[in-house]
Amino acid sequence: MPALRFPPELLVKAQGKGLGVKLAIFDVDGVLTDGRIYIGEQGESFKAFSTLDGHGLKLLQQAGITPVIITGRDSPAVRRRVADLGLAHAAYGVKDKLAVATPLLDQLGAGWGEVAAMGDDWPDLPLLSRAGFACAPPGAHAEVLALAHHVTRAAAGHGAARECCDLLLMASGHYERLLRAHHDTLDGGQP
Repeated sequence: MPALRFPPELLVKAQGKGLGVKLAIFDVDGVLTDGRIYIGEQGESFKAFSTLDGHGLKLLQQAGITPVIITGRDSPAVRRRVADLGLAHAAYGVKDKLAVATPLLDQLGAGWGEVAAMGDDWPDLPLLSRAGFACAPPGAHAEVLALAHHVTRAAAGHGAARECCDLLLMASGHYERLLRAHHDTLDGGQP
């Protein structure tokens, strides 16, 4: 039995409005990072990412929920992180996130009711207001917090996206199976 628990009414909301969540859209700055941007002397930017969040995105893929990154900034650090995680869908330097998301949903055969979205600021509002399930980290802007179905306990860049992923995995019925597989040893036996 998993140690992690969410209230039943939250699990129902996290199922989305269709046949379940098929796609999860994540912002980067303020969601996958703590929102701070470190700029070096030569103009290079540095970002810190949580390995918990990265593993959560990989688990979504294993469960058949497509993780998508749509970010307002473009940087080599973000592109590297997306590549390292093997994410197939990402858009960088996006001013109008809805204009990018809408054709992607069409391409992937998903309606807004089958989408989860996680963001922290005004550019994310069009996605959050349309998504079947909207999630935000606790440090998000007040307008985002007002739309969110769930505000994570974990802070941005410190497991907030993983909490959202875990919630989606539980709501879709994949969490326990994936957890059990991680308990198995490499030789197939139980610990």
